[in-house]
Amino acid sequence: MDLKTPLYDAHVKAGGKMVSFAGYMLPVQYAKTGVIKEHLAVRNQVGLFDVSHMGEVVYEGKDALANLQYVLTNDFTNLEIGRVRYTLMCNENGGVIDDLLVYKCSEDKYLLVVNAANREKDVAWMKQHLFGEVDFSDQSDSFVQIALQGPNSKEIIEKLTAEKDIPKKYYSFVEHANVGGITCLLSRTGYTGEFGYELYCSAEDGVKLWDLLLETGEKFGLVPCGLGARDTLRLEAGMPLYGHEMNDEITPFETDLSFAVKMKKEAFIGKKALEEKGEPSITRIGLILTERGIVREGAPVYFNGLEIGTTTSGTMCPYVNKACAMALVDKGLVEIGSSIEVEVRGKKIAAEVVEIPFVKK
Repeated sequence: MDLKTPLYDAHVKAGGKMVSFAGYMLPVQYAKTGVIKEHLAVRNQVGLFDVSHMGEVVYEGKDALANLQYVLTNDFTNLEIGRVRYTLMCNENGGVIDDLLVYKCSEDKYLLVVNAANREKDVAWMKQHLFGEVDFSDQSDSFVQIALQGPNSKEIIEKLTAEKDIPKKYYSFVEHANVGGITCLLSRTGYTGEFGYELYCSAEDGVKLWDLLLETGEKFGLVPCGLGARDTLRLEAGMPLYGHEMNDEITPFETDLSFAVKMKKEAFIGKKALEEKGEPSITRIGLILTERGIVREGAPVYFNGLEIGTTTSGTMCPYVNKACAMALVDKGLVEIGSSIEVEVRGKKIAAEVVEIPFVKK
């Protein structure tokens, strides 16, 4: 049976169309708005997402950093307290187990945010590779996570939070911020390509925080948003999604995430395999359809009549008002501006290779 986040009743009351996703019942859209309006609200004003299905785990202790250095691909030796870093976690073959964020809370305490669908797999893998003096705990059920995304999010946060508690830099956070009387971890992060914040509070305070943000944000155009808009926004922003642009078989280099892999580190799980594989033979590209149609995941991609790969995500992107997709294709065959074709239900549709992200703001 699917789980419910602490905000489930609030979503139903607000007209959320509830669907099963990653083991949770979550709104895919709301009756008063729908995916397109919610998407455009985030691009032009501001939107609110319940992302409490994400997992939160904590490493704490003298060897916390050493554990992260070994189990994750990025380098955290120079990560400052109050900063956030994106990373990947690989298996021994170099495939991606998950992509996640690492928050440095103190010299010996790190909060990791993992994908909901991978939570059990991640926790088992991390526990399997623990060493030294470190306490590891899965605290996912203790948190409500809310994403406030859009250009007007700053005004809302400033109404509720003292200046000293507002993180200024992208990928920074304040661990114990007072947001309208509620203690939150407040970070300048998000998954939409927009200016915005993510707030983590106790499960007990979740509904109170959700309602407070909606009430305060009403005059700034704030609307609650569902999974549908979250997916179109992340695609428009060119952000990869686990299970689509990456999985246990795809390496970080094959999906253009080499910036999060530090091969100069002494050792990490997957490093040897990545060294042995050498230069990747495939790469991730963006494409925009130049003929009418919509491309979903799994469509064959052709260049000069030769099948060169498969789409990994695709939909109509409301802000750029074009059908966009990402694909993994053979490396070195196409470049920005190349004309390709995508096969949808037996029909080949013309497309152009473009730079990622699709929207630049």
